[in-house]
Amino acid sequence: MRYLYLRNSQISQQNETLTETIEDQETLRRRIAELETGHGDLDGGIDQISEEAPFDRLQVQRFKKRKLVLKDEIQTLRSRPIPDNIA
Repeated sequence: MRYLYLRNSQISQQNETLTETIEDQETLRRRIAELETGHGDLDGGIDQISEEAPFDRLQVQRFKKRKLVLKDEIQTLRSRPIPDNIA
């Protein structure tokens, strides 16, 4: 009986860990999607500002810098190891 209790407890802990892992992965995917959207928006903003004559070079530089920061953050998040599912 004790073995069964311990086994059920271990399974319960594994299920909780798996649920947390899945939630973390979903949160990570959502964050990456948000960053990609922001990156694309900045790209459009740069194009729009660049079409105006004369355009604000300082604003374009700021947008490009922010775009690089977002790109770095996206790469960092994508490079995180995804934990294996518990079998």
